[in-house]
Amino acid sequence: MLVTDKLRSHGVAHRELMSSADHRSHKDLNNRAENSHQPTRQRERATKGFRTVGRTQKFLSASSQTSPHFRPRRHRMTATGHRTEMRHRFGTRNEITGTTATPTEA
Repeated sequence: MLVTDKLRSHGVAHRELMSSADHRSHKDLNNRAENSHQPTRQRERATKGFRTVGRTQKFLSASSQTSPHFRPRRHRMTATGHRTEMRHRFGTRNEITGTTATPTEA
């Protein structure tokens, strides 16, 4: 079975290369592959504002240690629980860095 997204060019490639395989193109079928690339996509998004590759690499290597601390997994967390968790995490950061700034609440 061949699972692809909905690009028309995939259908042409399927007919030419793997005509005997079953071809399915649905937006939810390819999530396993897409989710494995999610950390890479997040790092790419963070590099958009940088002008040089060297500065980008320095920033990413420094921020990759702290970035997961401020992005908790939310798939089973309520909004209230998320706010409480983030308040706790920012409090920990403030203790370590000696700052008193807190994020503004919406």
